[in-house]
Amino acid sequence: MKFKFKFPYLLLILYIILFVVLAINPYSRDVWFAENLPILLIVLILVFSYRYYQFSNTAYLMMSVLIFLHTIGGHYTFARVPFDFVTNLFGFTRNHFDRIAHFSVGFYAYAFSELLLKKKLTNSKFVLLTYGILFVMAIAGAYEVFEWQYAVLGDRTAGIEVLGSQGDIWDAQKDILADTLGAIFATIVFYFVSRKEILKLCKKKGDKIK
Repeated sequence: MKFKFKFPYLLLILYIILFVVLAINPYSRDVWFAENLPILLIVLILVFSYRYYQFSNTAYLMMSVLIFLHTIGGHYTFARVPFDFVTNLFGFTRNHFDRIAHFSVGFYAYAFSELLLKKKLTNSKFVLLTYGILFVMAIAGAYEVFEWQYAVLGDRTAGIEVLGSQGDIWDAQKDILADTLGAIFATIVFYFVSRKEILKLCKKKGDKIK
């Protein structure tokens, strides 16, 4: 049987290499563990589900952005990721690498919407284009609760690093906003990539699409 190399395999190999390299001497082992645990769970879910359902290469690519960024953030802590070029370029008063990572959380809306479409789990265009965003918003809120509890119940120093608020009292709300904006962006991309299939869905229902 001839082995066929697939794009998701490449992404997995790159992740493993990045994970191993950045597992060496992180800034804080407690922070590294806390930041990498949810990412490892995501990777394992994607790996084990691959046998039963395969997303498109675009979906896997978009989902990998968070995985790579979060792995980097776990090594340095998000506040200490070498991001001075962007910070100085725009005159920011804080390191916004974590905001970019949160924006990439929203990219999972693409895969969620794709799953609804491919599995024909809905015949509503409204549901198809909104539930991915709502899903991301729910996960974003739940993750902020996790960060809060880790900061309160765990090691205080590590907890503050995981929170990554950098003195901003509205950090949690801004993180959720970044997640949501990422989800809206991903849904727009999904719409244009899958427009023909969405058109067929609407025709079956009797809807009209411009």
